[in-house]
Amino acid sequence: MELHTVWFVLIAVLWTGYFFLEGFDFGVGILTRGLARDRREKRVLINTIGPVWDGNEVWLLTAGGATFAAFPEWYATLFSGFYLPLLLILVCLIVRGVAFEYRAKRPEERWQRNWEHAIFWTSLLPAFLWGLVFANVVRGVPIGADKEFSGSLPDLLGPHALLGGAVTLTLFTFHGAVFVALKTVGEIRERARRLATVLGLVTAAPAVVFLLWTQSMTGDGRSLAALAVAAVALLAAVRAAGLGREGWAFALSGITIVAAVAMLFLALFPDVMPSSLNEEWSLTVENAAATDYTLGIMTWVAAVATPVVLLYQGWTYWVFRRRIGVQHIAGEPAAPPPAPPARAETGAPAPAEPPEPPESSTPPAPAPAP
Repeated sequence: MELHTVWFVLIAVLWTGYFFLEGFDFGVGILTRGLARDRREKRVLINTIGPVWDGNEVWLLTAGGATFAAFPEWYATLFSGFYLPLLLILVCLIVRGVAFEYRAKRPEERWQRNWEHAIFWTSLLPAFLWGLVFANVVRGVPIGADKEFSGSLPDLLGPHALLGGAVTLTLFTFHGAVFVALKTVGEIRERARRLATVLGLVTAAPAVVFLLWTQSMTGDGRSLAALAVAAVALLAAVRAAGLGREGWAFALSGITIVAAVAMLFLALFPDVMPSSLNEEWSLTVENAAATDYTLGIMTWVAAVATPVVLLYQGWTYWVFRRRIGVQHIAGEPAAPPPAPPARAETGAPAPAEPPEPPESSTPPAPAPAP
């Protein structure tokens, strides 16, 4: 296997790892509005990803850096053509990180509520935009003979791209709900499990339609096999969530994401950015790659650094593996208790209060002397 093909596979693995890990981060952020009922439950959701969300974004930085070094033409065309959605994603990731850190800095309700809104929107928008970007990359965009993007923003908003964004949004939210059920205890765990079952069913239909649509445009036998794995894993994840087997549900939802991303990269290969104007103008793993000398040095660096990163992240997840619940949260206001039901007015007098015992006129006996 040639080095440029090796690095195409490695970049696909990096993006797959990013979507697997950051997918439930986005999902948890989205669920802070629909699943949590009070401030303590929102804090529980945030704490499930608190120790790991920033480490998960290392996969994005590595994927972007690897693309820049291994396929500079791909990187240049991708970031120039998709500068607006990618800029929005970058801004969202920055604001989301600030929101996680600043939400609890002050006790005022308005302060915390504003940062919670920021967490919700900066999780929802990237979850949608990543699907839109990758759907366009696989389908093909206007690329001229000079290997530069020659389209405009409306070219990126076709029905296939919008469907891709909707699929990643619902899939990541489902992945996040399963993760919350896996990491929490009590009532919030049960609600997350029930919601995950519903979200999985909502995700299934558009996901299968999107993958079949993509397969019909650029797929082959290998991508069809990955599509089948993704569909079966998604249905199995929904079933496992309904049975309360959160560990299996999370593993299967992760397999769904892995297989779906693998299907997209298999459908893309050997192109890295197909041209919708002329197939000969497409960027491929050959004409967009760096020199073999550069790829060789990168291979040695990756061979040394990748195991270290994997070991560190594995250790982090092991240390913070325990479930949490509202009983572990201190200093957050709980939801007010429900008001007692009003007494029906039937005309009957209310029951009298029991009379207090009469005060005795006899003084109490003195305590015995020691």
